[in-house]
Amino acid sequence: MARLRARLTGNSSPFLAVTFAAIAAGLAAIDAVIVRLIAGDVHPFVIGFFRAVWGLAAILPWVLARPGLLKTSYRFQHVSRAALKLMSLVCGFAAFAAAPLADVMAIMFTAPIFVTLGAWLMLNEKLTIARITAILTSFLGALIIIGPSGSVSSALFLAVLAAGLQALVQLMLKRMSDRDPVESLVAWNLIVTVPIAVVPALFVWETPSLQNFGLLGLQGALGALNMSLMTKAFSLTDASRVAPIDFLRLPFVAGLGWLFFGELAGLSTWVGALLIFSSILLPIAANAWRSRD
Repeated sequence: MARLRARLTGNSSPFLAVTFAAIAAGLAAIDAVIVRLIAGDVHPFVIGFFRAVWGLAAILPWVLARPGLLKTSYRFQHVSRAALKLMSLVCGFAAFAAAPLADVMAIMFTAPIFVTLGAWLMLNEKLTIARITAILTSFLGALIIIGPSGSVSSALFLAVLAAGLQALVQLMLKRMSDRDPVESLVAWNLIVTVPIAVVPALFVWETPSLQNFGLLGLQGALGALNMSLMTKAFSLTDASRVAPIDFLRLPFVAGLGWLFFGELAGLSTWVGALLIFSSILLPIAANAWRSRD
C-alpha cells in the first residue's frame, strides 16, 4: 500500500499514463462492438457525426464550467486535426462493419509504425536500423492478416488507411500538446468535428432507431473519454511507454468478438498481430539497450 501511495503522490506520470492507456484499450474494444451492432442500419458517416455530437454533449458542462479551456495557441491546426481524425474514424467504422473485429484491431496497431515514418519525414527524426526493421516487420504482419484479395481484404485496407490517418493525428497531437493543455485539445477537437461531420452525414442520412440512437450516445461518450485518456497518457510520458499497453485492445476485442458475434480469431490474425506487436517493441528495446551502454 505504501508503494502504491508513493506512486500516486510522487512521480506518478508513467504509472498514470499506463493506467489511462489500459482503460482506453478496454473502451476501444467496446467501441468496436457497438459499431458492429449498428453497422447494418447506420452509415459510417452518420456514426461519425453522432459520435462527435454525443461526445461534445458529454464534455459540454465541463467546458461551460471552465471557459478558459477554449483558450488556444492554434486555429487552423484544430480544424485539420479534427478532419483527419474524422476520416480515420469513418475508415475504422467501415472496416469494423465488414471484417472480423480482431483482424481490424490488429491492423490498427500499425499506427505506431506510421508514426515512426511520419516522425522521420516530418520531424527529421533519425531512422535507425531498428526502426527500419520494425517498419518492415509491421507491414509483413499486416499483409499476413489481410491475406489474399477479396471483399474482406478490401475492408482491412480501410483499416490500414485508418491507422495511417491516426498516426498523422498523433504526430499533430504531440506537437500541439506542447502549448495547449490536454483539456483544450479534447474540447476543440469535438467542437470542430461536429460541423465538419454533418456535411457528409447529410448525403447518406437515415434517422437511427431509438435503440441505435442510444448505442450512438453511449459510443460518443466512450469515445470522448477514450480520447481524453489517450491524450493525457501521451502527454504524461513517452509514446514508447504507452504503445505496448495499447496492445491490450486486441485480446479485449477478440474476447468481445467471440462473446457477442461468435468470432474466433484465426492463426493468421495472431501471427500477424505478434509481428506487429514485435515491431512496436523492437525500437523500444533498442533504445533501452543503447541507454545501458
